[in-house]
Amino acid sequence: MTGIERVGWPIRASTASRRPGASGFSVPLQPANTGAATAAAEASAPALATMLSLQEMGGETVQDREARRHGRDILAALVDLQRLILSAGSDGAVLQRLADLVASVPPATDRGLSAIVSAIVARARVEVARRQL
Repeated sequence: MTGIERVGWPIRASTASRRPGASGFSVPLQPANTGAATAAAEASAPALATMLSLQEMGGETVQDREARRHGRDILAALVDLQRLILSAGSDGAVLQRLADLVASVPPATDRGLSAIVSAIVARARVEVARRQL
């Protein structure tokens, strides 16, 4: 029967940090074949990123894309309103645009996206109500 002398990468005489103890466990300073492993990891990283982005894009429905775009439009209108408030400008047109966007929010099928869009809409409604008083 053969015993296990150590766990990890094969150790070269020059890379060993110390002699293995009684347990046979040692940690090398560097793995022996870093070139091939690094090259393989670097080559597969773009492929993995591409696969994940395609998977994300394919899983989103048309309704979710419209709801996401609409949420971004509401956030942009809120930013415009904030700029006008800080510059003491007239906010009538921005408020009207914000009210129109809030009135026509498409429903999202993804529950998480729906919750985010609902929170954005709630904040926009608060701003519209505050400015119309």
